[in-house]
Amino acid sequence: MAESGKSHVNELLESQVRVINVGLEGFVKDLQDCNVPVVNVEWSPPAGGDPEMATLLAKLGV
Repeated sequence: MAESGKSHVNELLESQVRVINVGLEGFVKDLQDCNVPVVNVEWSPPAGGDPEMATLLAKLGV
């Protein structure tokens, strides 16, 4: 089992880095500056992060 796990780790470490970024615009720029392939997903917390408003929206099914 150790050999199998080791080969998967080596394969991962030897492969090209690919990144999916969620909501951190500064991180995308840094990755792009290093020529790292990155997909950016624009995201922010529901209701601007207001837990009470998010609860109300969840009840509405929004």
